[in-house]
Amino acid sequence: MIGDRWGVSESEIVRSYPCDDFVTSPALQAWRGVGVEAPVEAVWPWVAQVRLAPYSYDWIDNLGRPSPRELMGLPEPQVGEKFTTAVGRKWGQIVAVDPGNQLTGRIMGVFMSYVLVPQDHDTTRLLLKIVMRTNRWVALGLSIGDLIMARRQLLNFKQLVESHRHQRTDRL
Repeated sequence: MIGDRWGVSESEIVRSYPCDDFVTSPALQAWRGVGVEAPVEAVWPWVAQVRLAPYSYDWIDNLGRPSPRELMGLPEPQVGEKFTTAVGRKWGQIVAVDPGNQLTGRIMGVFMSYVLVPQDHDTTRLLLKIVMRTNRWVALGLSIGDLIMARRQLLNFKQLVESHRHQRTDRL
């Protein structure tokens, strides 16, 4: 499918994701990934902060309101809690969470899992998989739209984590 993969390896595509447990025979499967030059412990709080804002193109999906650029000290996410906030409204629901490892949410029938995979030298692979049961035409449109928005979101997380990590290092 057009737009179903960005920044992921074949091994990252074939691995199991928590969202797979919620949708059997999905018409839409899309994978996104980015390497972050920071350990999982530095990446996780930013991923968990998706509950506050979309961290994508704020002018599109957040009515121009900027996603927070500082960590807000949120408690760990909980199953049943709202998944994210966009355009001033809370959206979706957290359906699975393993703090420091994965966060899975559902928004309007789309299930998405953010998975953090520790790598060598204090780096992390931040992976995102989305799945949905729908028709092929809707799946194609969602795949392309998600590619644009999710790519920006993951790159924003990467930039925020790495810049905050460098700021802390510079102060030492």
